Order: sequence, then C-alpha cells, then structure tokens
Amino acid sequence: MKVLIIEDEKELQRTIQESLQKEMYVIEVANTYKDALHKISSFDYDCILLDIMLPDGNGIDLLKEIKEIERSDSVIIVSAKDSIDDKVSGLELGADDYLTKPFHLSELHARIKSVLRRKNQNGNNSIKINNLELFPDEFTVLVNGKEMEMNNKEFALLQYLVINKNRLLTKAAIAENIWGDYMDEVDSYDFVYSQVKNLRKKLKQYQADLEIKSIYGMGYKLTTEGE
Repeated sequence: MKVLIIEDEKELQRTIQESLQKEMYVIEVANTYKDALHKISSFDYDCILLDIMLPDGNGIDLLKEIKEIERSDSVIIVSAKDSIDDKVSGLELGADDYLTKPFHLSELHARIKSVLRRKNQNGNNSIKINNLELFPDEFTVLVNGKEMEMNNKEFALLQYLVINKNRLLTKAAIAENIWGDYMDEVDSYDFVYSQVKNLRKKLKQYQADLEIKSIYGMGYKLTTEGE
C-alpha cells in the first residue's frame, strides 16, 4: 500500500514515515503545497495524509484540487488546528477522516487501516477471490486455508493485483506503486518481470485459482482461472 505524507514539520514527517514503513507501507513525502500537488497529479496513492497548514498554501484548498481532478485516493486530514469549521469543510469536500495533532502513532495506523478497509475491502478484514484470501492488516495470504509463504514485495505485488482484479496494470504503475520514490534510481522494469514470475510460481505451487496474465507490450492483469 502506498501512502503520501504531506507535512512540512520535518521531524514529524520523519517519525510518521519511519513508523509506517515498519508496517510495510510504501511512503512518499511532500513538504509544500506545490510539491504535493505535483505528486498527486502524477501518481496514484492508496492514502494521503494531508496537513492543513503548509508553507505555501492551505491543505483545504489542496483537497479541493484533489477532488476537482477526480482522484480516488483516500485522504486523512492531519492538523494541529482543532477547528470544527476545518473538520466540517474537510469532510464535506470528501476527506475520509480527520486527525488532530498531537496523536498517538497507533491511532494513525488504525485510521489508515480503517479507510483502506472501506476503500478496498468493503469494510471487511480480508479480500477473498476464489480459494485465496488476503489479510492486509496481518500481511497474510491463505490458499485453501493454508498460509502462503512470501516476502514483503511479493505480498505487496499480490495485494495490488488483487485490489485491481481484471484491470490492466502497466509495469510502470506496478513499479511505482510498490517501490515508490526509489523508481527514480532504476533504468528498466526488468525487476517487475522477475517479481511477477516468482509470484506466479507460488500461486501455482499453492494451487490458487488465479492467473497473472501478461498483456504483451503493456503489463499484467490478475484474473480467475478460465477468464
């Protein structure tokens, strides 16, 4: 899962980033309104943590722009301003939640998981497709009730494919969603092919009724067998 932290307080930004990375989220950060708008316009995120007070603009105005360009990213407003007007404005504009500083990191984790469950899992704790069941909060995958052994990147790849079942996902989209800002350091998407190849082997090994199809020259699509 990919999260964008929009926060100009460097120490808080670092603390949140390190905490969420321990939870296996892919993290990107923005310190300003301008940088945040560029990232949101260019990339997809599962969740955006949005501070209201930014050095070059207001987070509420940024939220308006997010909605105007019809992005579906979940947004949690994180602000030191405990203002009813800001809360109402943010929620009316389409924010999924509002968290007032200071807060415990455990509460932030719970809020993120909650909005992601609502967005991707219809409020459930797991996602089921045929004989496979994926538990995002526990980083666990069961096939016919048996746990499937996999590393963090394989789990992230499978989760991204499952959430986007039957949708064509380009290699660029897969790489950017799972590796985030580190994509700036690579010259090709060959590593995506390697990860998909390894995941296919494991799905076959555990007899999952799913198939990762290659769409020549474009990317991959997760389907149930026979589709």
